[in-house]
Amino acid sequence: MNRIELFRGDITKLEVDAIVNAANTTLLGGGGVDGAIHRAAGKELLAECRKLNGCQTGDAKITKGYNLAAKYVIHTVGPVWHGGNSGEREKLASCYRRSLEVASENAVKTIAFPNISTGVYGYPKTEAAEVALAEVAQFLKNHSEIDWVIFCVFDEENFEIYRRYVSNEKQPII
Repeated sequence: MNRIELFRGDITKLEVDAIVNAANTTLLGGGGVDGAIHRAAGKELLAECRKLNGCQTGDAKITKGYNLAAKYVIHTVGPVWHGGNSGEREKLASCYRRSLEVASENAVKTIAFPNISTGVYGYPKTEAAEVALAEVAQFLKNHSEIDWVIFCVFDEENFEIYRRYVSNEKQPII
């Protein structure tokens, strides 16, 4: 029952129902994966995001995918790392949970996640991967409507971190 896959590459190219955007609270674009998604989707994405009135950390909102291969973009705002004692773990877990809830509410069957909060937000990569994988695995146990989850990583370090879990070199995630 393996419904989780690891992919190294460009999330904007994936042909899935939805890709998740590691957004900022304005939802108006930024750097990293956020900027790449906005550039690839086109100006219509920005126009729709302007109507959403931002997004709180740990929450998620959905838009159309426009020029992307994905039908939808689910925007979520991860926490900035402040040493781990400011509720970062729960906020990061909430990003994955809320993104999957929004996906489920919109009949999304396949979804791809980037590495939320591990770039300029500074979340430690191994801990972030553990939170992401645990939250997704827990959601999938109780929700059969999501067929397939991809963790799309861009860099070698994150790929190796996730590969250890997805290939069951550590503990199985499902």
